[in-house]
Amino acid sequence: MELKTFEFSKELGWSVSRYDRFLNCKRQYFYDYYGRFDPEIPFEKIIFLKKMTSKPLEIGNIVHDTIRDTLRRYQKTPKPINKEKFYDYVHKMTLDYCQKTFSESYYGSDLISPEEIFERVKIISDNFLNSKRFQWIIDNALKTSSQWVIEPEGYGEMRIDEYKAHCKVDFLFPVDDKIYILDWKTGAQSLKKHKRQLVGYSLWANYHFNKPVKDIVPIIVYLYPQYQEQGIEVDDKIVADFAAQVKEEIENMRSYLVNVEDNIPKDKKEFPPTPNRLCAYCNYRELCKTINDD
Repeated sequence: MELKTFEFSKELGWSVSRYDRFLNCKRQYFYDYYGRFDPEIPFEKIIFLKKMTSKPLEIGNIVHDTIRDTLRRYQKTPKPINKEKFYDYVHKMTLDYCQKTFSESYYGSDLISPEEIFERVKIISDNFLNSKRFQWIIDNALKTSSQWVIEPEGYGEMRIDEYKAHCKVDFLFPVDDKIYILDWKTGAQSLKKHKRQLVGYSLWANYHFNKPVKDIVPIIVYLYPQYQEQGIEVDDKIVADFAAQVKEEIENMRSYLVNVEDNIPKDKKEFPPTPNRLCAYCNYRELCKTINDD
């Protein structure tokens, strides 16, 4: 299944996570996407803080990459997984990923235990490998594994009219006359929040493969504490309403730019901090405490 390609452009690209950041805190949004324009904080410092990870985030990263590699392995051979070798591989991956800087250590005294993280990843991986869905994939989708789309490179780019948008799928595959999309979640369940992603994935698949949305089956897969799925039915009206909303949200973000074509932001003062319950977990919280510019 071939994806459409695009020439590079500087213009702002919508995504669920980007607009959530925009709504949550304009200053955090500025640091995430426009840190190089900050006249006070060295860009290297902003990049360091931006790249800092956390235990929940890294557990999710390891799980996503483990499932990605497992599916790619099944594209090469249908042989069952050797669990001992599999968990040895996951353990080595965990040790490697835990070399990053964690916010829990940077901002506090919480030591990072790779073994603790590995145990959580192992439970989640078992939930996936022992699920009926995984066996269903082996039984029904393996014959078309050459058409699987597994965490495609880039950011899942598409176009909604002339607007750029990103909806990167975790796993897309055909079975009979349907396209299935699975999105892995290792955190708390929130179908209301994740429903937008499912609609976005449907629009993305419709855009790239010209598949009617009625034949696209998007599913959120919650992997912890136990395996559970949540799906939605998508039709043309739902997708059209979603596309209209995305265009409106892009215009909201564009209103904070002085140059839309080159994606150049207004002054940092136009992106004020927004105190909320998530401040305690923000990677940039030391900047809000040390810089008084409002």
